[in-house]
Amino acid sequence: MTKRDKQHARRAAGQAKRKHRRKLSNAKLSQRSQSAYDRSLHVLAAMRRDPKLSLTHAAKLEGVKRETVKRYFPSGLVKSHGHLRVTKSDRYSETLYLPDRFGNSVPIPTRSSKERSEASKYLRDLGRYLRGQRDALSKWHGKKIAGVELLTAGRTIANIEPALSDFSLYRGFNTGAA
Repeated sequence: MTKRDKQHARRAAGQAKRKHRRKLSNAKLSQRSQSAYDRSLHVLAAMRRDPKLSLTHAAKLEGVKRETVKRYFPSGLVKSHGHLRVTKSDRYSETLYLPDRFGNSVPIPTRSSKERSEASKYLRDLGRYLRGQRDALSKWHGKKIAGVELLTAGRTIANIEPALSDFSLYRGFNTGAA
């Protein structure tokens, strides 16, 4: 075997290892790692909201290292003109919490950035409805996020409003605390 053949074999073996790298399951992470995973996901969201935001700056704002973001979400970033930019969407799963018809927080397993964004918009509109804007939930009537039908009935919301107002919508539903 020539020197060139050995180099080729080593390179092919390295590519095979990289190709079969296992995806990190966020359910099996320690609490500290889970927190870093969540903050890294927030970095991607912040970069999607503000396209001029660099990975380094967004990571500093969220309190995480850029290497951590790159480790947890390698396919969520692409190199463009020498800079790491976020992709338009991703397929990472995350569990969010939305209200059920009794005002309890229900875990919703989302499978994409689109579903997470929709859940966020729904919670924002639910808050607007609770503050008096009665047509805020009209566009959500009959819609589902991750297969779960959203609460839009005015009477039901009025009946469970005390349960909804006991905690902040964003913090209560998206951290799992009720």
